[in-house]
Amino acid sequence: MSEPHVYLNGRFLPQSQAHLALHDAGFVFGATVTDLCRTFGQRLYRWDDHLRRIRVSCEMAHIDPRLDDSEVTRLAHELIGRNAPLLPQTQEHCLVLFATPGPVGYYLGEPGGAGDAVPTFGMHTFPLPYDRYRRLIEHGADLVIPQTRHVPAACVDPRIKHRSRMHWWLADREVQAVRPGAQALLLNERGHVTETAAANFLIVKQGVVISPPSGTILSGVSLQVVRELCGGLEIAFQERPLTVDECLAADEAMLTSTPYCVAGVRSLNEKMFAHPGAIFRQLRDAWSDAIGTDIHAGFH
Repeated sequence: MSEPHVYLNGRFLPQSQAHLALHDAGFVFGATVTDLCRTFGQRLYRWDDHLRRIRVSCEMAHIDPRLDDSEVTRLAHELIGRNAPLLPQTQEHCLVLFATPGPVGYYLGEPGGAGDAVPTFGMHTFPLPYDRYRRLIEHGADLVIPQTRHVPAACVDPRIKHRSRMHWWLADREVQAVRPGAQALLLNERGHVTETAAANFLIVKQGVVISPPSGTILSGVSLQVVRELCGGLEIAFQERPLTVDECLAADEAMLTSTPYCVAGVRSLNEKMFAHPGAIFRQLRDAWSDAIGTDIHAGFH
């Protein structure tokens, strides 16, 4: 095999042969739910949590991929097994799952409208892009709060992991214009801090790790791991609305995300944080101990 396989609508295909129709609702309406899982030792990490999250996203978005959990699990492991020989033993996979309502017939002059077709369901892999995150791990994240706001929960529930990303694109363009290389950290309609485009955001104040409330942000799998690790380390973990001023007054700040697990934040707007912070180091080391390998191996 000279190229990775993908799984798309019931078949394994070479990656170059996998295509979505022009009238797929994922394009026409931007109606795509998704998830991303990574491997450690080329084995899917926290797979059950990722599977549960995409199932919730599908249900809330009214998309039924028509595959039960056991079948999705079998296909995911088979896809990793098919593509593993293409990577060196030290390289890890990212596995992407996605589902759409399927083709919208009338957009190509065919019968049927939105939601009438068989849904589209696919999975593909790519090598974990260590270079993309190396600076983040070594130097910490730089965050900027733009004028662009998060989509209100009344419009799209933030627990749905989806690809309707126009607001993130606009926020990123706004941030890059004032601070190239920084990431956008969005506020909600009430002015409370939420998350970045690809990570949950945490602060540390007087030894307490604080997250925006569940239900106002994506249910991050890595965020859940941090919550569990805090319990084991006897570090207090709280959820509550966070103002910008509270975040700027924090002792530390962190991001959690599947590809790199946890990373420190170096700056928010013009505020500089201690990096790497003491709580961040404890969590990073405990996470590595829990899975038996350095979570940041390959990023240095």
